Amino acid sequence: MDCKTIKFSLILATVGRVEELAKFLQHLDRQTYRCFELIIVDQNPDGILDPLIRQYQERFPLLHLRSERGLSRARNVALQHFSGDVVAFPDDDCWYAPDLLEKVASAFCQNSDWDGLTGRAIDDFRPDAYRRFPHKSGWIDKRNVWQRGISFTIFLRARVIREIGLFDESIGVGSQYGKLSGEETDYLIRAIESGFRIHYCADVCIFHPDPASTYDHNLIKKAYGYWVGFGYVLKKHNYPISFVVYYWFRALGGAVVSLVTFNCAKSRYHFASLKGCVLGWLG
Repeated sequence: MDCKTIKFSLILATVGRVEELAKFLQHLDRQTYRCFELIIVDQNPDGILDPLIRQYQERFPLLHLRSERGLSRARNVALQHFSGDVVAFPDDDCWYAPDLLEKVASAFCQNSDWDGLTGRAIDDFRPDAYRRFPHKSGWIDKRNVWQRGISFTIFLRARVIREIGLFDESIGVGSQYGKLSGEETDYLIRAIESGFRIHYCADVCIFHPDPASTYDHNLIKKAYGYWVGFGYVLKKHNYPISFVVYYWFRALGGAVVSLVTFNCAKSRYHFASLKGCVLGWLG
């Protein structure tokens, strides 16, 4: 496939963010590689994004859809409409460097055996954030997928999407079951278990703010929901109990260390994570 003919379908679900989305659109419009479409799935009250979307609909192909609340639900709506060769899932508060799509297209062109790739998350204001993402590239498997894939860094060939199908709507932000994360990891695992080959590219960087670790009530509540989703995905994909228990003890260790160092808020954060992971795994 000619590198210049690879078409990207960028599926972006958004709610509650206007300035961040405007930044994403501004950087998307600066891409040196122009063969892409953007599908925005809008979960805001009617009309909030209309002026911003009209501003860019003449700049590049942009389809504006609506859906009920729920990240996985929004992506599934968009998956009925994409037309590209490669599908990506940018967050509404991430942004791309000008050569990002050109770099990804080149990687796919040079590696026809790759069914997908993931990049490395970067916070341009906090260089020590996202430390779990390695600086060395390599293949993704069930064990390392947690350190090598997050929604806004994922690029999958259309053939993967057509075979794997829809996201699990019981997982992800907005899930009615309280499982606030893991939908993209679940999707990657399903692809890997189906025999698709996905490569982690440490030099493909996508910018995204990493929330500051202020251990307030909101962060603790969010951590609980995220770890419920994490535990659920571990159970769904039959991870060995040794792998599961490792994360339980890691959360427990964090809680204990924080407690003995008199950081009670951080201790509550780790205990909430542990509780969420255990309950998610128990179903």
